[in-house]
This record gives sequence, structure tokens and C-alpha cells, in this order.
Amino acid sequence: MTMEQVINMLVAYKGISQAELARRIDMSPQNFRMRIKRETFTREELDKIAKAVGAAYFAFFQFPEGLKINAAIEADNKGGVENSKA
Repeated sequence: MTMEQVINMLVAYKGISQAELARRIDMSPQNFRMRIKRETFTREELDKIAKAVGAAYFAFFQFPEGLKINAAIEADNKGGVENSKA
């Protein structure tokens, strides 16, 4: 799934526009649209987007057997390893 698809799902779910989301994270709508197209959001910006819509952003690597290696995007900024095959 592309970043544009993800952002479109976020704004549709929240019932807001991309421009409104951009304003909520203190970015111009034009710059926001360009960043979506280029997929150049930083981890911090993705956290801000999540917070602006009342969500959490997670990024991790997951192996077929269920092992997840977390890249520490949670609010406490602690990474870790989780085996979801419990």
C-alpha cells in the first residue's frame, strides 16, 4: 500500500480533508501533497500525523513465523522484539 493510499484511508476514516490534516501538523497543504507523492515523511512526521487523527503509528519488521522486530515508533520510543506466535 502506498503512503497516498494510507493517508487517503486516514482522512476518509476521520472525515477530514488532506488539507485539514496538513494544517493539524503545521504543514501547508501544498507541501503535504508533495510529501505524499514523494513518500518522504520522516518517522516524527508520521507520529504527528497519527496524533493529529487520534491514532498510533507503528513500524516493524515481521517474519513469516510471526517474529516482529519493532523499530520504536511508539510514544515511549522503546523498540523491541515481539513474537506474535504466542
